[in-house]
Amino acid sequence: MRDLKEFMDSTYLKTAEQAGVSVEENNKLVAELIEEAIKEDFKLAMIRPDQVKMGRTMVDEAKSKVLVGTVIDFPEGNRGLKAKLVEAEQAVIDGVDELDYVVDYTAFKKGLTDQVKEEVYQCTAFGLNEGKTVKWIIETAALTDTEIIQLTTLIKNVVMSKFEEKLYSKVFVKSSTGFYKTEGGKPNGATIPAIVLMLENAGPLPVKASGGIRDRETAIEMIDLGVKRLGTSSAKIIVEGSGTVDNY
Repeated sequence: MRDLKEFMDSTYLKTAEQAGVSVEENNKLVAELIEEAIKEDFKLAMIRPDQVKMGRTMVDEAKSKVLVGTVIDFPEGNRGLKAKLVEAEQAVIDGVDELDYVVDYTAFKKGLTDQVKEEVYQCTAFGLNEGKTVKWIIETAALTDTEIIQLTTLIKNVVMSKFEEKLYSKVFVKSSTGFYKTEGGKPNGATIPAIVLMLENAGPLPVKASGGIRDRETAIEMIDLGVKRLGTSSAKIIVEGSGTVDNY
């Protein structure tokens, strides 16, 4: 029996404005997520960069093994390499364990592949050199199937050509921010077809499914396919009950 909790990157990424609350109230919501992650022993609490210091303090004071993760250049990924590195450096100073970068998928769609490759290389190198796990959010809802394959492959090829094999497991390809605005009510997060394409083209890099995963059945299906992490704001709902599923 394998505990589902070890797959859970319990996530709260709304700003106060997006949540429709005050900054103080939003900070409380973030703190509650971190407290829940500690109590439930989830793998990680995924929070905004300005909340990392609070998360680090709470986890350390609780003597918990829960990891602290944050998102970089979120959610559009288009502020450039320098901005990504500055934000990542501050997150490391504040005590982050994992860096989830949003790749510049807009530049990729424009054909600026060399720019994207350099960004992936430099930001991955920084994270790995600091001993952190790195994840690359490709924003599948903004991409065609062909682009999902191409961008996943680009990230894989950069990592395999620039870093030692022992580090591959510390660089993920991740599906979504959950904040992309789609048309016609189309899913803006992880879908089974997109995850299948990522898994088929990311290996040996691991895949994280994120965005729109709100129930146990979907979570189990994603894990069955081969994802190693699940980013979700519904972690407790997914794992409550026995917390385990046959063969997990």
